[in-house]
Amino acid sequence: MTGSRVVALGHYQPAKVLTNEDLAAMVDTNDEWIRSRVGIKTRHIAGPEEPVDELAFQAAGKALANAGLSPDDIDLVLVATSTAIDRSPNMAARVAAKLGMSSAPALMDINVVCSGFTHALATADHAIRSGSATRALVIGSDKMTEITDWTDRTTCVLTGDGAGAAVVEASEEPDIGPVLWGSVPEMGHVVRIEGTPPVFAQEGQSVYRWTTSQLPALARKACEKAGITPEELAGVVLHQANLRIIEPLASKIGAVNAVVARDVVDSGNTSAGSIPMALSKLVERGEIPSGAPVLLFGFGGNLSYAGQVIRCP
Repeated sequence: MTGSRVVALGHYQPAKVLTNEDLAAMVDTNDEWIRSRVGIKTRHIAGPEEPVDELAFQAAGKALANAGLSPDDIDLVLVATSTAIDRSPNMAARVAAKLGMSSAPALMDINVVCSGFTHALATADHAIRSGSATRALVIGSDKMTEITDWTDRTTCVLTGDGAGAAVVEASEEPDIGPVLWGSVPEMGHVVRIEGTPPVFAQEGQSVYRWTTSQLPALARKACEKAGITPEELAGVVLHQANLRIIEPLASKIGAVNAVVARDVVDSGNTSAGSIPMALSKLVERGEIPSGAPVLLFGFGGNLSYAGQVIRCP
């Protein structure tokens, strides 16, 4: 085996929905203001009985079922999250326990905030290519509403909760392309989750200017590393941060034939959960054919970014 591939996906969102009208009763905002600035209509809110690992567990179970595999077929579990309140057992260990794994898998959490899933997917790909793992469960899961300041109308309109998961296994062909990743450490302060208890805050204009000016060239480089042109992409799944960022960025990449994920409209910003959740929904609806190339590109906290082209399961 010389590569790895995504064989199945799954996603989970809590049942409770928070609309823009609901938010207007909480802070000084309204539906028109929210839609015009970030494009979000609704977001899902997890209850006290749905911590980060429960969201991850639900998505993982669906991904395994879609792959036709049992939990003991997995030898590596990676959970990308930045909203786990507890430190140990980590989220990967808790998910493995909930799934009843007895296969002694390696268990790791990865905190790269909104680009956590694409970092984790690359890590799984590297582990499989090196022979350290044969089949991995890669999960992005965040409970952003637990760290939201509900009095700050600039950030509380953004956040939602959810998780997405992918099953990755060894393959003869490299169906997960080389990762392009990096960061801008000196701008790490523009997206923060700090304090006790931790609270999410950001400098929205700084994030917007950086993403719209810098990310198109980086996304095209991810395509170059995979040996394809943007015009060949069948799908583009960016971190679901803000529709005003997603739509111009997809256009500037030059992916003129691609389906562009716009899950942010219904789900809000779910941080590490956003890319796998959006991709899982596109696949579930049959909007991207199996085997077609899809660009995944995460960006956000630390101004870290990671992107790769994969073949759709």
